[in-house]
Amino acid sequence: MSADIPQEHRRQSLNALAADVFGDALRVGCAEVATADPNLLFPDERTAIAKAVPARQREFAAGRLAARAAMGVDVSIAMASDRAPIWPARIAGTITHAGGWAMAVTSSLDRLVGIDLELDEPLPSDVLETVLTLSERQWIHSQATPEAWARVIFSVKECAYKAQYARSGQLFGFEMFEVSLNPTTRQFTATFQAEAAPFATGDQLSGRFAIGGGFILTGLLA
Repeated sequence: MSADIPQEHRRQSLNALAADVFGDALRVGCAEVATADPNLLFPDERTAIAKAVPARQREFAAGRLAARAAMGVDVSIAMASDRAPIWPARIAGTITHAGGWAMAVTSSLDRLVGIDLELDEPLPSDVLETVLTLSERQWIHSQATPEAWARVIFSVKECAYKAQYARSGQLFGFEMFEVSLNPTTRQFTATFQAEAAPFATGDQLSGRFAIGGGFILTGLLA
């Protein structure tokens, strides 16, 4: 993205994408990494990143600021041993970073929620076989801009992974999900290709994606 785009315009673009993806179903927060001050973090949050480089500390701080904006309450969000956020009681959430911005979305604990933000740039062709299944590669090559749609599929898989992790706690690769996109409705479905308890083979997570302002945003609430 061009550096001369006013930051407030970028914020407005991100808020518009969030409204497109989630409507008024969820509250989404965003924060700029460059202006995030790690000194404003809660003590346990500062401890978690005490040894991190300054850039990582600012990114962490922006994520927490975005998360607090999404929750609407000013409370600590510590970091677990697996580096996942420790959300307050009865809250589920997820945080994403891209292009100098952090975004977060939260919901009640009984829901699955996922979000992923990416720069709207083509996915490098040399990683297509790592990220995409055979059928996904066949689909993108039927489109006018294959690498651009590959980036959307990448984002969907990141979004779905974050959503399921709160429930399964399992780590796995891109091959776990096979994604189908509807470019007209901007809806997606990510289908489990193997069991990841409590998810069974064939289970699906569905959501929406939006593209604009130099970003791709994917989100789901299940």
